[in-house]
Amino acid sequence: MARESLPARIAAQRERRVAAQRIRVRRSVLHRDGARCEVMGADGVPRWLLNFCGNDYLGLSQQFAVAGALQDMAAREGAGGVASHLVCGHHAAHDALEREIADWLGVPAALLFGSGYMANLAVLQALLGKGDVCVQDRRNHASLIDGAQLAGCALRRYPHADPEAALRQLRGWPNGAALLATDGVFSMDGDIAPLKQLALVARVQRATLYVDDAHGIGVLGEEGRGSIAEAGLDSAAVPLRLVTLGKALGSHGAVVAGEADLVRHLAETARPYIYTTALPPAQAAASLAAVKLARREHWRREKLAALVQRFRAGARRHELDLLPSETPIQPLLCGAEADALAMAAALERQGLWVAAIRPPTVPEGGARLRITLSATHTEGDVDRLLDALARSRDYVRATATAAAEV
Repeated sequence: MARESLPARIAAQRERRVAAQRIRVRRSVLHRDGARCEVMGADGVPRWLLNFCGNDYLGLSQQFAVAGALQDMAAREGAGGVASHLVCGHHAAHDALEREIADWLGVPAALLFGSGYMANLAVLQALLGKGDVCVQDRRNHASLIDGAQLAGCALRRYPHADPEAALRQLRGWPNGAALLATDGVFSMDGDIAPLKQLALVARVQRATLYVDDAHGIGVLGEEGRGSIAEAGLDSAAVPLRLVTLGKALGSHGAVVAGEADLVRHLAETARPYIYTTALPPAQAAASLAAVKLARREHWRREKLAALVQRFRAGARRHELDLLPSETPIQPLLCGAEADALAMAAALERQGLWVAAIRPPTVPEGGARLRITLSATHTEGDVDRLLDALARSRDYVRATATAAAEV
């Protein structure tokens, strides 16, 4: 039997993606100005688009104090992290950020990582191994799934947002250690995990509950402490949580926060922490400035919540098929991948940037527009988007009807 050619395999896989309309294309952003982006078009001509697909929920990525903190620290300490944290890369700016986040969340300790993806790999690989089990929501982020697979533990996935199914999965694996992992806010659906019920399940089954709160932190709960605070839970119920710095906080990196012994174990054993260069101190300084703003500037969350309500009320008037979500993530179901792509293209012709999300990122038949709102948007921006969505939907329907009649 002849060895398979990797180039031939890759070519065949790409052909299948083309046929299924699942090719991903990068877009080059030339400049950002609040919610507006200058984007290079496929024809090589740049144009300005109103962005409704980013994760800068609080509008902090370009806030002058955040950018100023980065510039000031870079001028003093340089552009790089120099080495891993455990060699000589751990800086006082990293310490300050970890302490601020631990204080913000009311937990004993926090540990800084280069990205949320790395942090999730670190947590699962450092805590679990052969003979253990990780029980996860079926719509968890890919990094949680990958982390469990790399850990070598058993991976069991329960139907979305179903605590009773999670309980059954844990009961079915009574031996070894158990970790119950869930997103706090689901990135493609925008809904919030049933954390109170999951915390009860974890306690009854003697499992550790771990929450990836990438899309909840800064947005939900008192002072923006996230979905765990929104659910009224503390670190006793949720011993570990993930806080990403690159979404509502507008910076880069991630922090795992929680019980001191677990955080210390990660610092001493987690391969994605030990064997990678630390984030630049300037980036940590920017994140620290963003956290302080997120804690005290409540108007950002209030404005964002008002925009979400305005958008959902307008969507009902236009009979747009939104998923149930009270977060800045507002998915509009399209069903067919071709329809999602056609709607995204129609919106771009009207000067709006909305991402079409297709399988395997979402379930088969669940292609959608992932609409996201930011505190940098105005009421007029939201109204413009609603009108454009209704026009795009009608255009796509009319085009499909005309094609079917030919």
